This record gives sequence, C-alpha cells and structure tokens, in this order.
Amino acid sequence: MADPSSYRPEPGQIPDSPGVYRFRDEHRRVIYVGKAKSLRQRLANYFQDVASLHPRTATMVTTAASVEWTVVSTEVEALQLEYSWIKEFDPRFNVKYRDDKSYPSLAVTMNEEFPRVQVMRGPKRKGVRYFGPYGHAWAIRETVDLMLRVFPVRTCSAGVFKRSAQIGRPCLLGYIGKCSAPCVGRVTPEEHRELAEDFCDFMAGRTGTYLSRLEKEMHEAAEEMEYEKAARLRDDIGALRRAMEKNAVVLADATDADLIAVAEDELEAAVQIFHVRGGRVRGQRGWVTDKVEAVDTAGLVEHALQQLYGEEKGEAVPKEVLVPALPDDAQALSQWLAERRGALVSLRIPQRGDKKSLMETVHRNAQQSLALHKTKRASDLTTRSRALEEIAEALELDSAPLRIECFDISHLQGDDVVASMVVFEDGLARKSEYRRFQIRSHPGQDDVRSMHEVVSRRFRRYLQEKLKTGEWSPGDGEDPVEEDGRPRRFAYPPQLVVVDGGQPQVAAAKRALEELGVDDVAVCGLAKRLEEVWLPGDDDPVVLPRTSEGLYLLQRVRDEAHRFAIQYQRNKRGKRLKSGPLDEVPGLGESRKQALIKHFGSVKKLRQATIDQICEVPGIGRKTAETVAAALARAVPAGPAVNTATGEIIEDETPAHAGTSFERGTEQ
Repeated sequence: MADPSSYRPEPGQIPDSPGVYRFRDEHRRVIYVGKAKSLRQRLANYFQDVASLHPRTATMVTTAASVEWTVVSTEVEALQLEYSWIKEFDPRFNVKYRDDKSYPSLAVTMNEEFPRVQVMRGPKRKGVRYFGPYGHAWAIRETVDLMLRVFPVRTCSAGVFKRSAQIGRPCLLGYIGKCSAPCVGRVTPEEHRELAEDFCDFMAGRTGTYLSRLEKEMHEAAEEMEYEKAARLRDDIGALRRAMEKNAVVLADATDADLIAVAEDELEAAVQIFHVRGGRVRGQRGWVTDKVEAVDTAGLVEHALQQLYGEEKGEAVPKEVLVPALPDDAQALSQWLAERRGALVSLRIPQRGDKKSLMETVHRNAQQSLALHKTKRASDLTTRSRALEEIAEALELDSAPLRIECFDISHLQGDDVVASMVVFEDGLARKSEYRRFQIRSHPGQDDVRSMHEVVSRRFRRYLQEKLKTGEWSPGDGEDPVEEDGRPRRFAYPPQLVVVDGGQPQVAAAKRALEELGVDDVAVCGLAKRLEEVWLPGDDDPVVLPRTSEGLYLLQRVRDEAHRFAIQYQRNKRGKRLKSGPLDEVPGLGESRKQALIKHFGSVKKLRQATIDQICEVPGIGRKTAETVAAALARAVPAGPAVNTATGEIIEDETPAHAGTSFERGTEQ
C-alpha cells in the first residue's frame, strides 16, 4: 500500500488549467481516470490526509503509485479525452455500467445496396439506423410484421437473398406482399431504398405526415371509384395505427427526449433510460453498476451520459435529455452533446407537467431494476450459504448465524421515537417474525439509550418465555406455543444481533445483553456511511471486501430494518395527526383547515388569533371563525403545530401518544 505523499507532485508543478489525469499503480496499470476544470485544485484534493478522504477515494490513492495528466483547451475536450481513456484503459476504480440484460434494437442496414430490416444486439455498426432498444425481441417482430404491409422492405438474410436471386423466385414474403422482392428485380435498388427511408422516417416518429398522405390517397381513390386501391390503403392505415398503438403517447407530439433516472444505495446503482421519439416511448434500457468510486447522483448521471452517447452521432442524440440531477460541468456536457448531435441539446431537470410525471415512472423502473438485481442475488442458495460463512469468519463466530435479528431506531426530530426488529433466517427475510416497538422511557434523539431499551425488552421477553417453558432448543422437538396455539417465536434466540449504527450503538446493545446475562448471542453494528462492521470493544472496524456476499447480506438486513422502522413511524404519526383540534370543528373541511394553517403557520398561533383575524382567511366567515375559536378554546393548549414549509401538521408540545409496549410486525 503506497503513501500518497511519496508520489505527490511538487508545488507549482501541476497546471491551473483544464485537463485529464490518470492514476497508475506500481505495475503502471491505469486504475483511475478523471477530468477537471482546474487540474491543480482537483489533484490537491487527493493529497490530503488519507483519514479525511472518502474510504473509496482513500483506497484508490493508496493503491496508486503515480499520477500524470494531460492539459487540454476546454472542458469539452477534457470530457472527450476522459471518455476515450476510460474506454481504452478500463480503470478498476471508475464506475462501469453493465447492462442488466442484452437489449435488442430494430436495425435497418442502410449501408447495403438493398437495406434490410432486422433485430440486432451488441455494438452499433456504422451506416445502420437503429430504433429502440426494446425490452423483448418479439415486440420488434410484431411491429415489423404490421409495418411490412405498408413498407415491404427486405427482411431476409444474405444467404436467402442470394439464393432467391439465383433461382429467380422470391421467398414466401414476396408472394404474400410483405416484401417488394428486390432479389428478383420487382423493384429497382432506388425504389427499395426509398421504401427503407420511409420505414425509417415512420419509426423515427414522423407518423402524422405519412398517415395524412395515405388518407388523402385513400379518399382520392374512392372518389375515382378505385375501391380496391382505397380498401388496400384503408387496411394499410389500420396496420400503421396498430403499430403506433404499441407505443403509448406520453409527451406532446414531435417531442424527442431521453429520460434518465437513477436508483442507488451505498454499494450499487441502477440507471434506467426511456427513449421518447415523436412523443412515444420507442425504447427502454437499463444498467446496474458497483459504486467503486466516491460518486453522487450527479456523477452517476455524467457517467451514464458518457456511456449512452459516447458512440452516438446525429439524430441518435435527442434534442432534449432529462436527468434527476445536473452534473457539475453541465454546460460542458450540453456542449459535448450538441457537438455529437450537430444541433443544440437541452440538458435539464424536469420541474412540472408530463415530463416530470414520466420521469417519476422512469425512476420507479430504476428502483424495480435495482430491487430485482438484489433479489436475484439473494435468492441463490449457494450465494446465501457463502454469505453466512463469510459473516461467521469475519466476526469469528463458531458457526454460521442461521438466525439474524437487526434493530433500528426511527424518529422525527426526537418525536415519535420507535424501533424495529427484522429477522432473517438462512439468509432470507422472515416477515412474520418482524416486531416493532415504541420508545417511551425517554423522549428525544438519544439513539444509544433507545437501542439499549429495545434490545433489553426483546431479550427480557425471550428470558421470560424461556422460564415459562423450561430449557429447550429448537431441535428438541415441540416448540413453545402461546395459549392460542401459535409458536412463541420470541423464545428463539438469534445467533447474531445486528444494530444500525456504529460503536456507541453496538456498545449499548452489548451492555443490554450483559445486564440480562445473555452471553451466547454475538453483536455487531453496520455503520451506514462507510459500510463498516463494528464489534463490541474494538477500536477499529472490520472492513469486509466491497464484493463480499457477507457484506451484501448485512446491508440487506440493515436496510430492511430501516425501512420497517420508517414505515411504522410514519403510520404512527399519521394516526396521531388525525386527532388535531381542528378535526373537532363541525363543518370545517380539509381545504379550509389547510387554509387556516397556511395563513397562521401553526395551530398555536391560530389559537392566539382573534375572531376578526380568523375572518381574514379566504373562505372563513364570521360564524365559522367563532366556531373555530370556541373549539380551540376547549382544546388542550398544547395542540399540534404545522410545518409551514410543507403544510404538514406536527406535534407541538404534546408528548408521544402512549400505546402498547410491543406490537407484532406485519407488512401493510
């Protein structure tokens, strides 16, 4: 492991100008490529104290043995050179997207004498027009089958085409009218190319003009009593409309845009792209990547743009690119995209309307893609077994932890403090075993005390049930049961307790177990920011390899506990907020309640207002104002207040609602 100070450039040696830099390891392999508006400022960030760097950045600079740079004139040139070097050197510490599957595209080989329509996968070829990508190859074939009636372009392979030309007889498609049969000279190369160009124009979204022309020809044929021709044109129009219906209209006509959304966690990120052409979704694709470098959403968007458009030119780059976050060098990226398209390209975040709604749909697809990727990884038995073995080895356990329980604390600025307990058995979630707790002993934001209380309550319940049933183990035969016959699952002790947090939370959980005399349950914590595993009494964390299946399983357990705690906390707050004093005012609907809250800022200020001041609120008459004032006067002074930024009612001074100390967790 190298010391970054050993290869740090001399002061003043690094130029203060745009450029691209490369970190190399001791074997001269390029391990990271980056660009900067100012090389001096950017590289200075890497040569700080290693302890202050992001863990992934620290790993990179300690793996490197040298750094070099190339000065360029503009940020756009730096962007182009960075993309070229990443493609050339494939650095291990740069984000590399990988397709979650191979997406097929509809291709028209305009580089051939007789262009051919076909399904293509893999890298794009020069001189070929591409449409898509599509989710499934059969979707392309269905669309092409409908359109060949109107655009009878060749679809056969080179071998079939050559054989038909030799024997002077077309294939079946030529006989049924779905191919113009250029192989036997029914059309000239120029006429066939014109058909292919019309096909491409229609697929590119220029549908309105072509349909209008066909409708005009149909009416003219009918007026001239050429009814067979008119019927054929009518059927052609119907076929094209059916082909268009397969791509729903999502944006205004003639809108060409790509929408990019990102879903991420600490270790991985999923990117989804919707290609909208002519207002219709013409294709969709997605990538999943490991976050091997310290990168935020804006950085992931920048990498996605480079991969998506690095090899594209012309109309393959849309007029508009919609993203969830703008990279730092958004202006340079826009200029780079404009150069590749040959025209102005808008790079922006959608703020409202149909484009924002569609972006939300794309984001949901990205979330589902990431969840599916994780599910596939978690469902494999061999992978789960390896994960449990890695955890046992890293934590020095006697055996694999077949039952893992994870605890998390959730609150809203110290109010409504709750906790969750989730259970994983054999590496899979057991949702019927989930539990949730209310923290009542101490209000506030003390997660350490809350963790101590929750772990104490869980294992105190375990010891009580153990005393009722006597000594037992799950393999002894009959399980302990409740009076209604349900198994007393709290009597099952876990082999491993995981807490969401670092050293303080781990110490609190361990102290709770020791106070109860439980010494056969291991404890660890997973710190969210750095994904470090903490053990009781250790000053340094256990760092699992970022590709470790054990780390992945611990992360899933922690994230599930976090999700379940937040869900309970939100549900609890929602139920409590319905009992606000304004709810008791007869005839006061939701709109006028919100108007009052928005006008005064909180229920507390509303209570202090006079009747005349309440009457100033639009929609509130004097009689209603008197009713509101009377209701608030009867209410307890410490009522709910409202967040003026969101209009959401929150608890002002009232203590958390008292409830059961323990509730069975169920999925809502």
